[in-house]
Amino acid sequence: MTDTSIIIEPMQAKYNKQISRLLVHGFGGKFKPLSNLNDEDLAHFFEKLFDYFPVEPANQRIVALQDEEVIGSLSIKWKAESNLKQEKQKFPWQAFKMFEKWTLVKLFLALYFLNHQPQARECYIADVSVHPAHRGKGVGKQLLQWAQHYVQAEPFLDVLSLHVSGKNQRAKHLYEQLSFHTHYQKNSLARYLIFNEFKWDYMVLNLK
Repeated sequence: MTDTSIIIEPMQAKYNKQISRLLVHGFGGKFKPLSNLNDEDLAHFFEKLFDYFPVEPANQRIVALQDEEVIGSLSIKWKAESNLKQEKQKFPWQAFKMFEKWTLVKLFLALYFLNHQPQARECYIADVSVHPAHRGKGVGKQLLQWAQHYVQAEPFLDVLSLHVSGKNQRAKHLYEQLSFHTHYQKNSLARYLIFNEFKWDYMVLNLK
């Protein structure tokens, strides 16, 4: 596979189902132990999130496509301008009625503790995932390079950042190859209780 065979473009609603299954491949190990959901049900949960929670103004998700198949995805976010306000909406319980309420509580709690609020001039990589059949072929690197180019092109952004579990040395090595460095290590009791992962690295890449 060559780089030219991969197309990177903004997410569209038609990709929701494929991206949801991709997220299960990438993060199922964190969410399934909390919920006892199988892969299909967890993918359905992620798909409902895409359907009922619109993308925020200071957020963008891209996809890597090969032969019209989603093989990778990356989401970035930055600090919203103070005058940008999201309309408040009631939680769409009806859309999630197939899930037990306690299961939903645990899943949303997990999302809350994985969330990071970027500072001014920071572009944060909220998640990046590649389909298992396409790992080790440069897809993740292309997604991360896209994020670098995005920051370099935006005058209000200077730094690219992300969190990685201390257990995920393979991902950390990839980030280091792209010149990310560990800004600090954080021991999180909350994330340990939820994900059984205590140590997390906050990595940054200064681009300006």
